[in-house]
Amino acid sequence: MVNLLPNLEGRLGAAGLRWSGRLVSNLVVRAPWTWPLLRPFVDRFFSNRALAWDRITDAGSARHLAPLSAAALYVKPHPERVLDLGTGTGEGALLMAREFPAASVRGVDMSSEMIRIAARKVGLDPTGRVAFKVADASNLPYDDDSFDLVTQLNMPPFVAELARVVRPGGSVVIATTAGPRTPAYARPDTIAAAFARRGFNEVARGSAADGEFWVGRRSRR
Repeated sequence: MVNLLPNLEGRLGAAGLRWSGRLVSNLVVRAPWTWPLLRPFVDRFFSNRALAWDRITDAGSARHLAPLSAAALYVKPHPERVLDLGTGTGEGALLMAREFPAASVRGVDMSSEMIRIAARKVGLDPTGRVAFKVADASNLPYDDDSFDLVTQLNMPPFVAELARVVRPGGSVVIATTAGPRTPAYARPDTIAAAFARRGFNEVARGSAADGEFWVGRRSRR
């Protein structure tokens, strides 16, 4: 059985980590006003593990990224501008850059340590096609309707902010590497209902490797 965050449980244990992550996800979806209280603890958790993140999660592996890859098949038309939320060390954003080679890709994460590592993977990119930035997914530094596609892997869905930055006709992808065993997991029905209230229609939901994905598209109206 694949453990999404091996060696990270510490005092919590695997079950405690999943419970805590699920609680955060449910609060973000159902009571987003609680996020400012949760943010410092979540930020510290990930920043403290940034240097070892790729090793302990196998973040760049095909299996880890399989749900995002599978979801990308349902994104039509191909996007010109992509945003990857909670990008961590950047593997999700880099995958989207490979899947959509004509797109400009931005990856954001609230952990400056994670973003530092992600930026090193890009190096000196003269085209600026892929770039990373420190930002909170609950308060993104982008205008309304800025992106054709917003993706996220293994993080709570900040529905209102995702919906704000997606252009009419654009898509969102919510994916998890380990399905219900992912600490930051929200049920597909909960995700679908939350986005439907923001004018999104479900395009697809499914599974890949050990994970799950949900794809929605914003109405053009």
